[in-house]
Amino acid sequence: MVKPILVLCIDRDNDLYEKAKVSGPLIGRQENLEGATKLALADPEDTDSNTIFSAVKMYDQMKAEKKNVEIVTLTGNKRLGYKADMEISGQLNKILAEIPAESCVFISDGASDEEIMPIIRSRIKIDAVKVVVMKQAKELEKTYFVILEKLKDPYYARIIFGVPAILVLLFSVSSYLDWGWKPVGVLVGLYLLIKGFGIEESIFSIGREFRFSIEKTSWLAYISAFALLLVSFWAGQEAYSEALGLGLDGGKTVAYVLKSLLFLFPWVFLLIIGGKTIDSITENKKFIITRYSLYAIAVLLTAMILSIGAQWVLNLEEPYVSFGDFLFSIIIGLFIGYAAIMIIGMVRRGSILAMKLDGKDVINENGNFLGKVLGVDAKKEQLVLQNQLGRKFNLAFRHIYSIEESVFVKSV
Repeated sequence: MVKPILVLCIDRDNDLYEKAKVSGPLIGRQENLEGATKLALADPEDTDSNTIFSAVKMYDQMKAEKKNVEIVTLTGNKRLGYKADMEISGQLNKILAEIPAESCVFISDGASDEEIMPIIRSRIKIDAVKVVVMKQAKELEKTYFVILEKLKDPYYARIIFGVPAILVLLFSVSSYLDWGWKPVGVLVGLYLLIKGFGIEESIFSIGREFRFSIEKTSWLAYISAFALLLVSFWAGQEAYSEALGLGLDGGKTVAYVLKSLLFLFPWVFLLIIGGKTIDSITENKKFIITRYSLYAIAVLLTAMILSIGAQWVLNLEEPYVSFGDFLFSIIIGLFIGYAAIMIIGMVRRGSILAMKLDGKDVINENGNFLGKVLGVDAKKEQLVLQNQLGRKFNLAFRHIYSIEESVFVKSV
């Protein structure tokens, strides 16, 4: 039997999911045609839809020539770089395991797809490359137009506009309160640490769960939390002034302010979590409540440990706290946290087993389609899935982070 030729198209920044909520990879003419149409309707200026349409045209031409051909569109990650390339590599490996293609025709929009060429070549022979260019000045596409498009991307907008805006605000507030530049330096240093160790996207991922919407009950909790946040900052400023009046050194001043903030600040997070929990109950998304419960426990334990730590640093009045007390609070916090994770894990397991998941789509955090649920293996605590090519595989319960119309899982 003649091995098939792949008509291969790549959406490296995953616009299919980010703009049109179409999960990749797309396999077959019909899926690609539908995906490209939805993306074109969501954003007519996006070049990826034209690239997929061009791939479909190439597929039809090769079919007309009686060639054994299949069309596939792979999707990456909106952050591009390493994450996108890893996602594309994983999808391509799975496709080639099911479709033992001899070679491929690579259809590209020429923007960032060229960076993925070495990865494709390492896995399959490329017979031809077709670059799809919109009918406009090529240099314009690569400069002015591309810059404008990137500025619309939240990731780049945060860097180009968000970071300078935060710096201006921090310096303005610090100057107004006569704090000098040191607090700003501390915050900038923390941000650079978060950015450097790759924690930023995890924080934004959690933040996206708590988006404000006037149509949901949680807006009342958000408004209350914002008011409480302002009161917390005012209390922190008052504590800072008191610490200066008491003549405390730098470390004790920080502990004094922290102790004041911890009186109200945790309630800001608990109000927001409470609001989202109510939303989840009213929208019948009860599975996600288990995750909000973990967030609430984490806030309370963190506040407890930091409060005892601040008291240990200060020790200005009774009850005095020794280092042993502080260490004991950390150990207790670890035990409570572990117990909470175990208990909530059992609740999550029971919740999954009680749900009717058969037939639901399984989507990973990058928006890529993994397969449909065929059943649940209660003993192994795994979902039984079937991908687009008919291959069955299992996925552990621990990877599930949300169950709605589809099952959403962490990337595996």
